Amino acid sequence: MKEYELYLPLIFNDGTPVSDEIIDRVFDQLLEAFGGCTFFPQPNKGRWKMGDVAFHDDVVIFRALAKDARTGRRFFRELKRQLLLELRQEAILIVEKNAETL
Repeated sequence: MKEYELYLPLIFNDGTPVSDEIIDRVFDQLLEAFGGCTFFPQPNKGRWKMGDVAFHDDVVIFRALAKDARTGRRFFRELKRQLLLELRQEAILIVEKNAETL
């Protein structure tokens, strides 16, 4: 089983907020694809450097479990492609981890 975390930016690069409709749609897409999803609505702050330039972002986190990596990766690659275009981002972080349920 694989666990996926999607770090979704809350603000476009021009400073305008990402709409609740986009956030709700991502939640619905994950629910439909995996049968369940956990949403962490509290804003999280991320910082990273590229060369000498420091960046920061406010994000929310979605977590979903997939029965196998093939299904999860296929879905998240397509979702990432869609979100990069829609949110006009250069990168969106998606983390894949091995997981077991008890």
